[in-house]
Amino acid sequence: MKAIMVMFDSLNRHMLPPYGADWTHAPNFARLAERAVSFDNCYAGSMPCMPARREIHTGRHNFLHRSWGPLEPFDDSMPELLKQNGVHTHLATDHPHYWEDGGATYHGRYSTFEFVRGQEGDAWKGHVADPEIPEDLKQMRFEVYRQDWVNRRYTDTEERHPQTLTFDAGLEFVRTNHEQDRWFVQIETFDPHEPFFSHKSYKDLYPHDYDGPHFDWPDYKKVIETDGQVRHARYEYAALLSMCDHSLGRVLDTMDDLDLWDDTLLIVCTDHGLLLGEKNWWGKNVQPWYNELVHLPLFVWDPRIGAAGERRDALVQTIDLAPTLLEFFGLERPAGMQGVPLREAFTGPVRQAGLFGAFGGHVNVTDGRHVYMRAPVSAANAPLFEHTLMPTHMRGRFSPAELADMELAEPFEFTKGVRTIRVPGRTFFNPYTHGTLLFDLETDPGQEHPIVDDEAERRMIGLLVELLRATDAPPEQYERLGLPGDGVVTDEHLLVRAQRELAERAAEPLPRAEEFPQGRFSLRSPVRQLISDPAASEVLRRHLPGIADSEMLQLVGATPLISLAAMATGMFPADRLRALAEELAAL
Repeated sequence: MKAIMVMFDSLNRHMLPPYGADWTHAPNFARLAERAVSFDNCYAGSMPCMPARREIHTGRHNFLHRSWGPLEPFDDSMPELLKQNGVHTHLATDHPHYWEDGGATYHGRYSTFEFVRGQEGDAWKGHVADPEIPEDLKQMRFEVYRQDWVNRRYTDTEERHPQTLTFDAGLEFVRTNHEQDRWFVQIETFDPHEPFFSHKSYKDLYPHDYDGPHFDWPDYKKVIETDGQVRHARYEYAALLSMCDHSLGRVLDTMDDLDLWDDTLLIVCTDHGLLLGEKNWWGKNVQPWYNELVHLPLFVWDPRIGAAGERRDALVQTIDLAPTLLEFFGLERPAGMQGVPLREAFTGPVRQAGLFGAFGGHVNVTDGRHVYMRAPVSAANAPLFEHTLMPTHMRGRFSPAELADMELAEPFEFTKGVRTIRVPGRTFFNPYTHGTLLFDLETDPGQEHPIVDDEAERRMIGLLVELLRATDAPPEQYERLGLPGDGVVTDEHLLVRAQRELAERAAEPLPRAEEFPQGRFSLRSPVRQLISDPAASEVLRRHLPGIADSEMLQLVGATPLISLAAMATGMFPADRLRALAEELAAL
């Protein structure tokens, strides 16, 4: 028996023909749907990138205990369990986060692995001189933007693109070993994650008139760009999606050529989606986890069952991937795994509700009909602690200052008797500003109109509390969310109605950048320029108390204030922005 998992990053379900898209060019996804089972009710779990991959290894949620980070010493890793039981596991990937401190323990769990460099801001090629970049991008906001422009020089053809080289590597493993038994290969590309960098043949699939600035990498923020820019960015994503479709077709062709369908499990999946202007948002992380981000595409071919061209509506999640692969190769699931083999979903329901979220954000639950997004009960978004034995962030270690107040926590059920260190947690976003939200997907599949329904909320809170307890959530999460650690849910735990005003305010779109008054200073001025001028700085401090000296402002000093406002959810409502713009323009 053999298994192939093709994994994309930020693959939008609603952009794929098998899920209703009628304008994107993705014939191989349509071809895949004819050869496999398409799941209509698949949800993410822990997000974003590395928390999702920790779920793929461990088969359990981790976002309640930990932010972005490595596998922990007590984690059971699916590829490692396979390796220890005579299954050769191979990883072929261009995902740059595996190279960083926060992802450094994942690839070593495989028998063999192969990395392709150059995606996004991967610290790959070294150029001391600044690269030549489009005029409108002269003010680079972060080092990764600059590095991306260095890397693009070395990926200027499809043959040199990291995605192409990743599939080259993965398919080389398949062709080399197709006559052997008991192997698993994970072919994982960073695409179609931003930046939406593809080549002319794919861009030509989406002809459109556009004379605006270079725009294939939206920040994670509210939309302030023109309708033309929004449309252009969507076409840039679609072009990269079509490139992903071509790579997928190479896998399907190889399975045809080598007659692998009879004995090879095929899984095609993603970690999460990406907002491309829907609900007036770009990206992920800073807004609620809407279905564009968490309702995922999933395709499975299981040769033991032979179901093809069919659909299933069982509620499944990312945590089900590890148990699926272990079960396929005849291995028992470790006791701590929460997921179930997808084979069970071929014949019936596998769970009543699914849990999802990101560390410090909304804690969410869905039963397939309703989606409930639980915000913290106070603006402090506290208490919040990291529980870890691997104190690293995405691209760095925890600082001595962060570790100064660490404590030893009591063991959790899944830590195998090991005590973790407990460190104060932090986020750059605050879900309180969005309020607690409840959606009825039957009447509002686009999640445009959150509802107030005490009975439905009470039921969803009950499901949420059950899942928190099943996940052995830290005690502080119950306090942060205002939920009972034990006992029953009552009306005093309802929150949607109480936070309705917050939700309505957060949902208001921001005016587009060109609508604000212009002068010597404006909302288009870089933050650094505003802070360096005494008069402009005073206006900032008066309108945005506690913000003008914040770490965020120092970090994004070259960013226009309007872009920062669009990123900092809840801090800059439209009426405050207008007043601020008028004072700056008058200076």
